Amino acid sequence: MTPEKTIEVITTSCLVTDAADLTERIENQIRHDSESPWSIDFTNVHIVAMRKVDEDFRQQTSSVDWFVPDSQILTWAVSWLGAKGNERVYGPAFLDYFVRNADLKLTHYFLGASQECLTQLLEKLQEKRPGLKIVGSHDGYFKNTDEGAINEEINRVNPDLVWVGLGTPKQQDWIHRNKKKIKAGAILAVGFAFDVNAGTKSDAPDWMGRFGVLWLYRFICEPRRLFKRYAVYNSIFLWHLFRQVMVRDRSGK
Repeated sequence: MTPEKTIEVITTSCLVTDAADLTERIENQIRHDSESPWSIDFTNVHIVAMRKVDEDFRQQTSSVDWFVPDSQILTWAVSWLGAKGNERVYGPAFLDYFVRNADLKLTHYFLGASQECLTQLLEKLQEKRPGLKIVGSHDGYFKNTDEGAINEEINRVNPDLVWVGLGTPKQQDWIHRNKKKIKAGAILAVGFAFDVNAGTKSDAPDWMGRFGVLWLYRFICEPRRLFKRYAVYNSIFLWHLFRQVMVRDRSGK
């Protein structure tokens, strides 16, 4: 495993990694057994843009330990800004990869999605990796007043990993408020990964991800919900990235 390297994209320090490297880093961090869980955000253009213009969201994500480039456009930006050996680590694909390849002794807790989706997800994951240790789960339809009971349940089973699929910005807010209250090795904000791996929602063809147009597929599927994300935040991201590149080129760095 190479020494940790990050690249600053606008105001977000993105980890230079790939699926195998990230799996090893997470396993090593869990073995380190720190007092507070290690938080990992699978980060896209929307998240980077929000962190630039939304002070509340920037505060919510201030305790994230690793921002992992989840979208192809963000991965390209990391490469343009100087990364070598960087690969896109797409949240849904990484959940599948980790379940298939990580240490089978690790224990998992899943928080998010509907109960129907969650039930299908856990069944499919255990089919992919017989012997996978899932020690608990809770659907994503809960109130803030329920968080105490959820935290108690997580602490009782003390998982190595808590996978959070609540969607942005809810999952970042939950992690920010509860990170220091729960016992776990790592917390991973993976958003859409539950639906894809459960099979309750279809994902774009692989070629769309490789060409950086996954957002177009998702926008066609959910135009009303995703219009602001793509029309506004993609524009914010591209504008500030352009400014960052221009400043870098002028300074010769």
